[in-house]
Amino acid sequence: MSFYEQLVTSTSEQQKYLLTAPIINRCFQGDITLDDYLSFLLEAYHHVKHTVPLLMNVGAKLPEAKEWLRVAVGEYIEEEMGHQEWILNDIACCGFDKELARTILPAPATEMMVAYAYDMINRINPLGFFGMVHVLEGTSINLADKAADTIREKLGLPRKAFSYLYSHGALDQDHVKFFQGLMNKITDPGEQEIIIHSARMFYRLYGDIFRNLQAEHGIPALPSEAAYATGQ
Repeated sequence: MSFYEQLVTSTSEQQKYLLTAPIINRCFQGDITLDDYLSFLLEAYHHVKHTVPLLMNVGAKLPEAKEWLRVAVGEYIEEEMGHQEWILNDIACCGFDKELARTILPAPATEMMVAYAYDMINRINPLGFFGMVHVLEGTSINLADKAADTIREKLGLPRKAFSYLYSHGALDQDHVKFFQGLMNKITDPGEQEIIIHSARMFYRLYGDIFRNLQAEHGIPALPSEAAYATGQ
């Protein structure tokens, strides 16, 4: 069994915690609101905007023996640059003020996941960040395109309101193949265990973000541009 296959197998229980979040089940049943989608986009913005800084941090902390991996991190940085702006554009296409969205604080679950990512890199091992990569990109492949189709049909929103979801459904398929090759070059058992532990943690932390997007929806709808302009 390759290490990538081991990573998938060893984290299957934690993946179930994420995939059984109520909002995911509701989405695929067509039980989704604009508030749901906006809440998802807002939390996505608040963790995606950290992707490039986190990758830069990983690249800086990798030892010389992992230069091959630092090169790969550089490729990831080029691919991920500016994706948070795609999310803000999607928010604007839903009729809401994207500049206001920048100022809204993330939910506690989102803040915890981002904090753990920085902590993993700085305190434990930069290789642990690849547990987060496994979770986020694998989840995109499984859910993004289907979720976008379902939400778009239910809410009647234009396709341009789903640039983040549609792009990541297709883009992350290539990323996962690339990621699989990288992980199979990690042969040290201790390093492998760090990545597996990290992935288990990130499935839980990312799952908590989705589990906090409930029917009442903790995060209220953002004011529309018109309302914001008039101070309402």
